[in-house]
Amino acid sequence: MRISTKGRYSLRFILDLALQPKDKPVILKDVSKRQSISLKYLEQIVPALTGAGYVRSVRGPKGGYYLNRDPQEITVGMILRTTEGSLAPVDCVDPNLEGVGTDNENESTLYVWKELYDAICGVVDHITLQDLIDRERTAQGEYYI
Repeated sequence: MRISTKGRYSLRFILDLALQPKDKPVILKDVSKRQSISLKYLEQIVPALTGAGYVRSVRGPKGGYYLNRDPQEITVGMILRTTEGSLAPVDCVDPNLEGVGTDNENESTLYVWKELYDAICGVVDHITLQDLIDRERTAQGEYYI
């Protein structure tokens, strides 16, 4: 499985947003500079994240973007599924497709795909945005209680 640029940039955008002061709107142009992501690309990514309820936007001269949920409530898997769709390595283990393609798989190979999917979900569904914030702050030498 390969995560696209859209998925990677979405995660970077959400993390950048979460690291900014909560009472100040974040402007996409600033995120673009900090993350070295094209402003036009960010403008394509943000609507999906807003639509999913992770981000909210405020229009006007003092507008910008805010994180709309507690960072402990957002997992990497949630963000990636919003931008990438299914994380299943093959259709036959995608819970949204309910067994599509299982006729072509024998029990042994189906086992491999299920294990792989469970491993992927086991990682991305257990890492929260708060975990990434904590790692980032530790890496930057910001020690806090």
